[in-house]
Amino acid sequence: MTQSFPIGKLSRPFALTALALAISAQAQAVTFDDMLNDHLATDQVVTNGMGLHGQRYSPLTTLNTDNVHQLRPVWAFSFGGEKQRGQESQPLVKDGVMYVTGSYSRIWAVDAYTGEQIWQYEARLPDGIMPCCDVINRGAAIYGDKVYFGTLDARLVALDRETGRVQWIKRVADYQAGHSITAAPIVIDGKLITGVAGGEFGVVGTIFAFDAETGDELWTRPVIEGHMGYVYENGEAVEHGITGGEAGQTWPGDMWQQGGGAPWLGGFYDADTHTLLIGTGNPAPWNSHLRPGDNLYSSSRLAIVPDDGSIKWHFQATPNDGWDYDGVNEVISFDYEDNGSVIKAAATADRNGFFYVLNRENGEFIRGFPFADKITWAEGLDENGRPIFNPAGRPGNPADVADERGESVQAYPAFLGAKNWNPMAYSQDTGLFYIPSNEWMMDIWNEPVSYRKGAAYLGAGFTIRPANDDYIGVLRAVDPRTGEEVWRHENRAPLWGGVMTTAGNLVFTGTPEGYLKAFDAVTGEELWGFNTGSGVVGTPITWEMDGEQYVSVVSGWGGAVPLWGGEVAEVIKNFNQGGMLWTFKLPSEYAQ
Repeated sequence: MTQSFPIGKLSRPFALTALALAISAQAQAVTFDDMLNDHLATDQVVTNGMGLHGQRYSPLTTLNTDNVHQLRPVWAFSFGGEKQRGQESQPLVKDGVMYVTGSYSRIWAVDAYTGEQIWQYEARLPDGIMPCCDVINRGAAIYGDKVYFGTLDARLVALDRETGRVQWIKRVADYQAGHSITAAPIVIDGKLITGVAGGEFGVVGTIFAFDAETGDELWTRPVIEGHMGYVYENGEAVEHGITGGEAGQTWPGDMWQQGGGAPWLGGFYDADTHTLLIGTGNPAPWNSHLRPGDNLYSSSRLAIVPDDGSIKWHFQATPNDGWDYDGVNEVISFDYEDNGSVIKAAATADRNGFFYVLNRENGEFIRGFPFADKITWAEGLDENGRPIFNPAGRPGNPADVADERGESVQAYPAFLGAKNWNPMAYSQDTGLFYIPSNEWMMDIWNEPVSYRKGAAYLGAGFTIRPANDDYIGVLRAVDPRTGEEVWRHENRAPLWGGVMTTAGNLVFTGTPEGYLKAFDAVTGEELWGFNTGSGVVGTPITWEMDGEQYVSVVSGWGGAVPLWGGEVAEVIKNFNQGGMLWTFKLPSEYAQ
């Protein structure tokens, strides 16, 4: 059952009416131009990534290194009930209203001035959902008069922004096969686009586009070589080319039919080239000896034409991935000068421990370098960015031994990655990327496996351990032009939340210990911290209302680390779950 809960008690109809009228009076339709200019706006955050290119950089300077110590909480909103677990959402703000998603496929509209609830919608989830890595949701999209988000049973929901009433619901994929949606969808010129999760269940990773107004399906693009893409004309599916041209080029036999590659994190948009930049997940199964070859287009970054789903170019970070390194991490557009020329670049920090800089116009490799302290699966990158594999770094083939378990290897980084889903940020002032990363390793081995719909399709086992005694998480400032690590801040527990940076020379991120922290973007000095009461694995935002600068973040420990973290669980075992939306403000008397 879907539910909408207005602010306040039912005995307060006047207050409710007054608030609803006020919201209706100020609410403006969100246009595509609003989204294209979101990175320049100071009074709103209408895109995941604080801009369609995902830099998570704010031009606001009111809050800065001199006065950030005066930042203070002004309200906190509880997600309530017993539905806690991981809270990985990034809020959105428009016309004094904040939209935020929570665990178990819930979404709220909240008064951004007071923290009072305006409405709530809760998806009715069926039994048997199979999310890989907690019951999280990473955010919503707003466009026109609607707000959109995905659900754990692989549906897209469109709600009226003012009332929370359902406008349409679309089934995107089959949850009983292992599909789910946890990413924030993206709207590009009226097209609502999402990827699906489920690579651990042998799904075929696919990107879907819908008409944001009507919910009509516009195109689908499977990302595994050999599968047909479609565009929809008058409601009818029309073939639109086989991904990769044909089946079986880089996959043996019929392995491509359950090839994984789920684009579960969603993507960002480069307006300069009119391109959706999106990553794809691990090939299935994890046992790479069952699928010799590059296994395109798994563990890759893709450039997609948003009009019809065509693939313009691809870059594969981990061919024949045997460590679950995926390739979904965000691809962020940025420009830099080189010998007097402006380079239209894109940067991504992979789970495999390497940082890549690509030409976003054609996907060509510009440079790559390790950002993790230790990498054992590869010895480096060649001139095209392809990994130089370490033969001793790949887990053994079970078929080579009498036992059903292949030879185990120690691999750095662990499969949860030197960096996972949690988004990095780019400062236009310092030219640095701020990467939330982790130093951990794993013992990993392969096992025989066969595909069965809805069942785990791994063919591997593993244990995860910290790589160091005194820290796992590392917030890194990295120069994408040189590969230099300019500064680092080490954290005892893994970092699992996103990063934001501002023109006030600040970098914000959260920790599983519960802190939202602010750092000097140039030096890395820790300047401010506030404990929210539960681990912060969401991504902060900032905006301005009535001349005052605000910062918000979702707090609530969970996600993949407590579920998959092995010996790392000893570090985090006493952390409390939660579900709170915290908002802070710099009082006007401290503005400079």
